[in-house]
Amino acid sequence: MTSGESRRSSDARARAAQTKRDRTRRALLDAAEANFGARGWNRTRMEDIAATAGVSPATAYNHFPSKHALIGHVYAPLVHSLVRQAEQDRAAGRPVEDALRDQIHALTRTSWRYRGLTAAFWYAAQDYIATRVGGPPDPADLGDPRTLAPVPDTILGILQDGQASGELRPYPPALEVSGMIVNILLIRAVNRPHEPPEHTAELLLTVLFGTLKPEVLCAATADERPFASGH
Repeated sequence: MTSGESRRSSDARARAAQTKRDRTRRALLDAAEANFGARGWNRTRMEDIAATAGVSPATAYNHFPSKHALIGHVYAPLVHSLVRQAEQDRAAGRPVEDALRDQIHALTRTSWRYRGLTAAFWYAAQDYIATRVGGPPDPADLGDPRTLAPVPDTILGILQDGQASGELRPYPPALEVSGMIVNILLIRAVNRPHEPPEHTAELLLTVLFGTLKPEVLCAATADERPFASGH
């Protein structure tokens, strides 16, 4: 075999190995989404996910070092698609109030559509805080589901823009408000999984603007709900 043939053969083997790794990773992510969504955080083991994916537990751990990291990777695409939309709105100079309304509605629809998975993600985050870190997420910690799927980032940048421009009150800071809103959302995913998403969105928007732009609420009549569906 010539050196060129040997190199082509080696490249082909490398591509085949990478394709196999990609397929295994995809199978694990799909199996994890199904198991976490149906069984919840505590009742799902890495062994269950591996069995559903048709691989060994050792293979599952080779791809994902922990159950916390795995659920973070499962939930991440849901978050990143919303973050991209927020970035596009910011780049286009969209009005802050409109961007926040749409983003909160998108967040609550996502939470409702994937309510089992969302509840499992919330439990995973709380478990990671209690057993591993005891504090806010560290961007360098890629085992933390909150780092892998940073839900507050879906509204954080918009809030920062609104506070910088004076459209929103400067206190509490955007980082605190975004975390507060997301915590309410995730807790309701656990405690009220069948609450219609438009009801959740109205609550979140009322809390958000009541904190940072209360004049929106003050301008409404006593029985008016400015963030009710259809407004």
